[in-house]
Amino acid sequence: MKKSMKLMLLGAALLGSLAMAGCGSSPAPAKSGNGAGQQSKLMQTIKQRGKLIVGTSSGYPPYVFVDAESPDKKVIGLDMEMCKQIADKLGVKLEVQDMSFSALLSSVTSGKVDIAVGGVSPTPEREKAMAFSDIYLPTEQKLLVRKENQHAFKSMADLKGKVIGAEKSTTQEATAQKIEGATAIGLSSVPDAILQLKNGKLDGIVLEGVVTKQYLIFNDDLALADVQFDGAKKVSAVALQKGNDDVVKIINDIIRQDTESGQFDKWVDEYSRIAVEKASK
Repeated sequence: MKKSMKLMLLGAALLGSLAMAGCGSSPAPAKSGNGAGQQSKLMQTIKQRGKLIVGTSSGYPPYVFVDAESPDKKVIGLDMEMCKQIADKLGVKLEVQDMSFSALLSSVTSGKVDIAVGGVSPTPEREKAMAFSDIYLPTEQKLLVRKENQHAFKSMADLKGKVIGAEKSTTQEATAQKIEGATAIGLSSVPDAILQLKNGKLDGIVLEGVVTKQYLIFNDDLALADVQFDGAKKVSAVALQKGNDDVVKIINDIIRQDTESGQFDKWVDEYSRIAVEKASK
């Protein structure tokens, strides 16, 4: 009887082990050929479309500006070079849509564009609505003024009662709004703000340090004031809809590569020179 019981237990154990072995050797569920089951919605959309749609707001050299000499008024700049690399990494073509900065970020959340670039800075408020890549090209916020006032504005107190402009919906506008006693005005574009400054309708413009260089070269009646904005460091990032970590990873890989190789600095020099050359013709 005991022997019979042992045989029964042994048989049960053998069947159990065979069943487990059968489960272990069963092939895993098949994945789709393009890995779509593992991809985010944005990645799938880009791949199926065969095109990366980039939104930007030109007039912001050396990041993005229009090549007026090209037949189709092509947007060029260091951010466009980065986007070409991203599109190549994704294996798709690149399409650029130029718009006002105030419309740019809403175009990301609404899905009108896949990503947004052009000196876009992540802020706590923006991060509530969209995702951002790693940052690149940290720089300072500067105050651009008419040369006659270059040394008149030395501190924030000197800006009390003044009218300070900036491109609408930007971190520069947010900086202008924090100047105590000053009136902040949001303009549709940097060139528009420059014109208002030169015409005396503005006392100054808050502008990214890298961007001021090109405008100073061709406007000898303008200069940088001595004012320093505390805590107004400016960084750039790529904006996109949340929940697309696979796309973010590819973008971050490109940013890390271009930062470590010094490519961003090379592009700053290259497109600063190109912007100057084209503006002088």
